[in-house]
Amino acid sequence: MNSSRQSPSLGEAAGSFLASLPPKKGETSQQAVYGFVRWYGWEHSFAGLTAHEVANYAEQLSSSHTNYLNNLELIRAFLVYAKKQGWSKTNLAAHLKPRKTKARLTSLARRNLPPAISLTQQGHAELKAELADLKSRRPQAIEEMRRAAVDKDFRENAPLEAAREERGHLEGRIRELEEALKSATIIDKTPKVTLKVSMGDSIVLRDQVSGEELRYTIVNPREVDPTKGKISGNSPIGKAVTGRAQGEIVEITAPAGKLRYQLVQIER
Repeated sequence: MNSSRQSPSLGEAAGSFLASLPPKKGETSQQAVYGFVRWYGWEHSFAGLTAHEVANYAEQLSSSHTNYLNNLELIRAFLVYAKKQGWSKTNLAAHLKPRKTKARLTSLARRNLPPAISLTQQGHAELKAELADLKSRRPQAIEEMRRAAVDKDFRENAPLEAAREERGHLEGRIRELEEALKSATIIDKTPKVTLKVSMGDSIVLRDQVSGEELRYTIVNPREVDPTKGKISGNSPIGKAVTGRAQGEIVEITAPAGKLRYQLVQIER
């Protein structure tokens, strides 16, 4: 394609951008850039792309997987390239951004949270009982350390060393159990009926063309947060999946037309 052309289609613009990159970089950028193009349509004129459309794109982008921010950066690079080519009068890349403050807070919160575990009701009760037992042994462990410390020759005080080690194991296990119980979810063994998507559910969609999987949580419009994959039940995707069962094929209306996805997972 001639890069001097003033109004290429999105498909042509994407092809030109990817061809301008080193082969390896072009290959890793292709999925993100083509996903952006498919949303609006291959034949959509680049000059007709508005800042509002670009700003809204981040809301439907699958933001729950690790490539979310990387995908945004790749699409921004494409939009910056298009501006340099003169295909857009404004820098559309400036309008494609996640909610940075919430993203940063979410990242910090995740860093400080213990890994979640699933427990049966019996397993949960057993951990609580063990924690209570260990805490009841604290006074004895402290007393043993006090007695061992009576011998002032710390260099060869084997009883003191043993008491310290025992206390360390005790406190370590107590902390481990407290963190596990804090993040634990109890498995519900009640037989489940066939789930249909409703408000608050998390879903996984598989693109019937590319095979890419997208994860979302359907929420009230006031709770929408792209950095957490939370989309409105009133959004095109939200409306298309609500009331649908796992395994069904759903059609989502995008600027490019109808996109087909399989509803491969529902989590409640």
